[in-house]
Amino acid sequence: MNLLTQPVAIQGIGCVGAFGRGAAAFVEAMQRGTTAPQYHDDLHGDGSAYFPAFLATTDGLDDYVPKRALRRLDHYSRLALLGGCLALDDAGISADQRDRIGVIVASGYGASATTFGFLDSVLDDGDHCASPTAFSNSVHNVAGAYLSMQLGIHGPNLTLSQFEMSVSAAIYNAVCWLQQGRVDTVLVGGVDEHCAVLNYCYRRYFAEEIEPQRIEPFAFNRQTAIPGEGAAFLVLSRDPKKSRYGYIDAICAGHVEQRAESVIQRSPILLGADGHRNSGQWYQRCVGNPKTSCSAVYGSLPSGQAFDLVAAALMVRDQQCHAACDRIEEAAQIRQITSIKCASDGQFGAVRVSRWSGKGR
Repeated sequence: MNLLTQPVAIQGIGCVGAFGRGAAAFVEAMQRGTTAPQYHDDLHGDGSAYFPAFLATTDGLDDYVPKRALRRLDHYSRLALLGGCLALDDAGISADQRDRIGVIVASGYGASATTFGFLDSVLDDGDHCASPTAFSNSVHNVAGAYLSMQLGIHGPNLTLSQFEMSVSAAIYNAVCWLQQGRVDTVLVGGVDEHCAVLNYCYRRYFAEEIEPQRIEPFAFNRQTAIPGEGAAFLVLSRDPKKSRYGYIDAICAGHVEQRAESVIQRSPILLGADGHRNSGQWYQRCVGNPKTSCSAVYGSLPSGQAFDLVAAALMVRDQQCHAACDRIEEAAQIRQITSIKCASDGQFGAVRVSRWSGKGR
């Protein structure tokens, strides 16, 4: 792992998924071990309409943003906005304290559902009658833009899409902003939305597989992935005194075959394994330590590492493992944990969360 010269403090967290919203609901779901998926009817004409999915709602968003301001927001942007609101609220950052905050959004799918909806409107009604609202909500940085506009954030704004590597890249950029002094705080997280096309692809790609009833993250050689959706955000600060959930003190990226040893530390590992067999083979190569996973709670989605980092922050805060474990004693104190996400081609991104802020471990 590459140690940061200046660890960054985790000041707040926020998450929304099929398990509900907020840290308490997330911890409860992790301790329970799984979340029940729903069957999403996308009305495909070929009969492949149903496939289980972890679907999220944005109930309660109007507690933070006026309903009138939400009228034209799609589900993808609402998920991001709710996750960001929960994180800022948890960090105790009020509306008059948001001048030097940066926003970084990571997403693998982006606003896919709205994009396909816009294309459908072109096909159905012609380009002269296509939906302008769907078009405006389909642009790359729409979720980040709504976060800044609705929450009064005036700092730099960035959206990153590197599929499974999106979240680790976002964390790296957030750390750079903080160390360069561009901002004092960064709201950084991941968001992905389930959509009809994704449901169709799962049916096509995994038609020969037995339909999974739950994600089995440690069954690396079996296809047990169930798609999910949601948003998870962290509030990162330059000020070490503002830590409420520990610190990000090391990051690492590369290819498993070349750098696997660099992520095998004494600390436990939180695997981003989410039931996909093609990436499962790489997780087998980079885990030599006690390990845990919480993907069975939020589902399979490219930005799942954002949920893992929220889980890591909660485990470090509580000094205990809340999720499904392998070789981690129930009584063991979690003082340091490394989140690892692997892509199907063997690329990985690793982020370590520690209870300490300095090198005097």
